[in-house]
Amino acid sequence: MNFRLSASAAALAAFAFVAPAAAQTSLEEDIAQDYDANLEDLFVWFHQNAELSHREFKTSKRLAQEIRDLGYDVTEGVGGTGVVAVMENGEGPTVMIRADMDGLPIKEDNGLAYMSTQTQEDIDGEVKPTMHACGHDTHMAGLVGTARQLAAHKDEWSGTLVLIGQPAEERISGARDMLEDGLYKRFPKPDYALAFHVSANTPAGRIEAPLGIFASSSDSVDITVRGVGAHGASPHKGVDPVLVASQIVVSLQSVVSRTIAPLEAGVITVGSIHGGTKHNIIGDEVHMQLTVRSDDFAVREKLLDSIDRVAEGVAISLGVPKDLMPEVVRSKTETTPPTINDAETAQRVRAAITAQMGEGVLYEQPRSGMGAEDFSYFVTPDTGVKGVYFAVGGTPAGEVEDAPSHHSPFFKIEPEPVITNAVEAMTVSAIALFNGE
Repeated sequence: MNFRLSASAAALAAFAFVAPAAAQTSLEEDIAQDYDANLEDLFVWFHQNAELSHREFKTSKRLAQEIRDLGYDVTEGVGGTGVVAVMENGEGPTVMIRADMDGLPIKEDNGLAYMSTQTQEDIDGEVKPTMHACGHDTHMAGLVGTARQLAAHKDEWSGTLVLIGQPAEERISGARDMLEDGLYKRFPKPDYALAFHVSANTPAGRIEAPLGIFASSSDSVDITVRGVGAHGASPHKGVDPVLVASQIVVSLQSVVSRTIAPLEAGVITVGSIHGGTKHNIIGDEVHMQLTVRSDDFAVREKLLDSIDRVAEGVAISLGVPKDLMPEVVRSKTETTPPTINDAETAQRVRAAITAQMGEGVLYEQPRSGMGAEDFSYFVTPDTGVKGVYFAVGGTPAGEVEDAPSHHSPFFKIEPEPVITNAVEAMTVSAIALFNGE
């Protein structure tokens, strides 16, 4: 997941959390024992064997076997390397819990004793280093731990439990691949869907469960700008695509400031621009790569539509021939809607978590960026599935300010509080949703 949360040292001190004695339950003790006996080693294995998006071959097999050993009906190969596990336990709603599996093409350099030293051929054919630089290893260990607790506490809930090991979250395409492979047709369609993400910039032991927006939409857009080549000393004899592209970059910034309402969020970033071959040659083509972010479905479409309008309008104003108008292409794979929690369901989840773990466990801080997450595909309004996505703190409170960011070679979190708190929160949340609490 591509996001970074932040908080000031003063805010962290104000929200310092110590678990109350009342939270010392048998469930918490069971999870701690499971971590020592099973989950810690499993986390280390996942970490040391990080695999890239759409290439989670060993990872998915290990995850599938761990859950199969707990008595679940497990299917592999859904949407590529996806894993689906089902446990039926009488009448009641269907609750789905999802963990993503993929790592990133980064060489790990954080000094951990269990650093990944793996390399793997990526889908582009290049061999790259692999690293869990966004904490998906904790997500998978947390899924197995939750699967174990819910299987052990079947007498406390009734319904159908579906567990998902999802590929390719980092390329924001794995959730869509699983749905297109019949996830909601071949398997029980959920009434509720849950997931969590570790946050290096949230204090360990704290949980963020917003009542609305959790992550922004993300769309990758490519623009090919065409012109008429000429000598650099005679620009009047051609149409300079570098100038056209440069003006498009500047004009795109007015889309957010002058097209969407001031209180609505949006980002259009041109992350790459390439064109030309030599100092004194006006070329005939420039390639641009953009990322577009928003927190609202309507704003998202307005931003994307505006890119077409701006590109064509600038080209016309600078004399680009009609048959050489810019080509704007929205990615069909690197695209995801915003992840918005269902408010009522999020309230139920928050209530279950605080009842189990204490009022002080919940943590709130402003979002500082527009990171994206493809869990949103499972819970878009047209699915009718009510979703809740929450964050679990992964860094000691006094170290949050200087914590390395997600997607960094220096990324590291404390696995024990992440995994144990995630399992506890996810277990009680699922039981509450099963029981209508």
